[in-house]
Amino acid sequence: MRYAWDAIRRRPGRSALTALGIGLAVGLVVILLAVSSGIETSASELATASGVDLIAASPNTTLLGSSLPPVDHAHALASEIPAADPNVAVASPWLIGDLVYGNSSLFARVNSSSVPGGWSLTESGSVGWIPSDNGGIETPQITNGSGFTYSGDPHYANGTYRGPETHEIVLDQGLAAVLRSSVGSVVWAAPAAPAPGETLAEWYANATDFRVVGVSGPFWLVPSALLGFLYLSEMQELVGGASASTDYASLVLIHLIDPTQASSDQVTIEVHFPDLTVFTLAEILGAIQHVVNLYRTFGVLIGAIGIVVAALFATTVLQMSVDDRSRELALLRAIGYSRSRIALFVVEESVLLSALGFAIGLPVAYAGAYGLNVFLLRLVPGLPVGFSFVTFNLSVILSGIGLIVAIGLVAAIAPAARAMQLPVAEELRAP
Repeated sequence: MRYAWDAIRRRPGRSALTALGIGLAVGLVVILLAVSSGIETSASELATASGVDLIAASPNTTLLGSSLPPVDHAHALASEIPAADPNVAVASPWLIGDLVYGNSSLFARVNSSSVPGGWSLTESGSVGWIPSDNGGIETPQITNGSGFTYSGDPHYANGTYRGPETHEIVLDQGLAAVLRSSVGSVVWAAPAAPAPGETLAEWYANATDFRVVGVSGPFWLVPSALLGFLYLSEMQELVGGASASTDYASLVLIHLIDPTQASSDQVTIEVHFPDLTVFTLAEILGAIQHVVNLYRTFGVLIGAIGIVVAALFATTVLQMSVDDRSRELALLRAIGYSRSRIALFVVEESVLLSALGFAIGLPVAYAGAYGLNVFLLRLVPGLPVGFSFVTFNLSVILSGIGLIVAIGLVAAIAPAARAMQLPVAEELRAP
């Protein structure tokens, strides 16, 4: 190893550039591995902590699909699923969609015919649910206000949809800030923006008014920066007219008494409800893993290009090093050093350069991953405290070490072979 150190010290500039190139390539791959590991780990922890053990959806739903076909008879399922499976603690139907919101400030300006430029309605993600039927399932924490007043779903009224409408809504902090609304404020909601030719005044006349009864923290379970939460029947009323034939939800979140029996409960529920497809938490995490693996494969391909370039660069530098020391290597052969020993000198130099590259690349990767994590956390609102896009664990570090060893060995093949084949007599006679 002393000989390798000596060879590196003789050409500090070239050696430093080689180590830097290797370090940057390995650092890129380590960042990609750390990101995929972070997303996988955080998603698994969040899914486990959510309290959702099973998800019931339409038979036309896939875990990787972008749409959620309606689940019929949503209100009834909230009681029928626990009745069919004693291990079900809660079955909570959720209707997820987009609504358009307007606040009281815009309403006042519309009525006075003096809407300032830039003022407009706000489209936002919305959730219709039965607030009192979410026990055991993680829901957004109310940070201001008392939240929903009534238990059950009063307007549903056992399927008649003739019960009183609460006109209550909870806004998350993002939507409350955009609408400049607080607890006690009134907002208006409708399923769509004004139609062509429809004025804002006409839109408000056809929209439904809601009183803000709470402001909640961000909610990671629904990937939207702006969310409004309503009673299920009132959300149904907005998006298509509520009736026994339109009592639908997007999915049903199920919390089990004993989550270790999830696979058995999955079968039980699907037997009793053939119109439902039930997914276990393991299947949900498997779908997440599938998506992560796709990104990981893409990242590995990008990283592989960098690794190949770094290996070729190191090979070229080592080849130049062998040429520079050809007479010296021939002299070593002449005094008794074997061919394999000469090749080992070249391999040691290559591995040492790669190790120096790792010493450079690992801090660079850590700093780059930390900066990327901060950027993504700011870019994607609504994530819970503790979520991280990046995880540096033993697997990531060992992968980086493995890449360094591979680069060192691969880069040394051609230069070592050249060093072994140097013509001793010709090199010693050369001027």
